[in-house]
Amino acid sequence: MVPMAEPQSADVPASGYLVVRASGAAAARAAILGGGGDPEGIQLLLRCPVPRAVAESGARLTFADATLHLLPAGVVLLTVAAAKLSISFAELRPLMFRPVEVDAPLRSLFASAVAHVLSAGPRLDPHGLAHHLLGLAELVLRSALRVELDRVDALASRRREALEYMRAHLGEQSLSADKIAEALYISRRRLYQLFDDGQGVSERLKGLRVERAKALLADPAKAGRGIAEIARDCGFTSAPHFSRTFRRATGRTPREFREQALRG
Repeated sequence: MVPMAEPQSADVPASGYLVVRASGAAAARAAILGGGGDPEGIQLLLRCPVPRAVAESGARLTFADATLHLLPAGVVLLTVAAAKLSISFAELRPLMFRPVEVDAPLRSLFASAVAHVLSAGPRLDPHGLAHHLLGLAELVLRSALRVELDRVDALASRRREALEYMRAHLGEQSLSADKIAEALYISRRRLYQLFDDGQGVSERLKGLRVERAKALLADPAKAGRGIAEIARDCGFTSAPHFSRTFRRATGRTPREFREQALRG
C-alpha cells in the first residue's frame, strides 16, 4: 500500500491550486535529517468540485500503488507510488511542497475523473482502476510541470531583459522602477515580482552601479578621471552619495579602492 499522511491545514491548497508532496519513510527522514533519497509515494492535493453525494460519503479507494481519498472542503488527495511514475522525483522538484496554479481545463478534467472513479469505484476492476489513477496523476503532474517550467523560463527571460535595460541606462540618475517597468511594458508590481529574491529593484540597481564603479575605478585607462565624474557616469546623484554607498558596499572609499586596484 502507498504510504499516506493526512495533510495539515497549511498544506490544504486554495481553490485552483495543486500541492505536490513526498510521502513515506524516506521522505520523512529527509525532512528531519536532510539529505536525499527518493520518496515512496507522491501526493497530489487539489481542491475541486465533486458531486455532493460523493463529497458527503468521504469516499476512499486504496490499491497497492494508488490511494484516492476525498477530504473535507472538496480537497482530493491522490497518492501514487513514486516508482510507478515515468517522471523522476528530481524532475518533479519544481512542483514540490508549494502551491502551483492549475488552469481551469485541467481542474475540470481532474474533478470529472475523480467523481466518476469515486462513484463507480466499487464496481470497477481494482487492477485497471489503479492504472487509471496512476495515469491521472501522470497527466496532472506533467501538465502542471510544463506550465510551471514555462512560467519560470518566462520570468527568467523578463528578468534578463530588466537587467540589460538597467545596465544600459545606469548613468541616468532618473532611472527608477517606474521607468524600467514602462520600458518593458509591464506594471511596477510585475517588475517587483521579477526580483522577489529579497534584494528588490532599488537594491539591485544600486548593486549594478557599484559594480560599474568598481570596474571604472580599477581601469588604468580611467585613472585620470575624477571620483565625481565616475559617480555621474554610474548614475549617483553626487560624489558624497556615491562615496557613502560605495563604502557601505565594499568597506572602502572609492579613492582607497582605486589606489589598491591600480597598485595590484
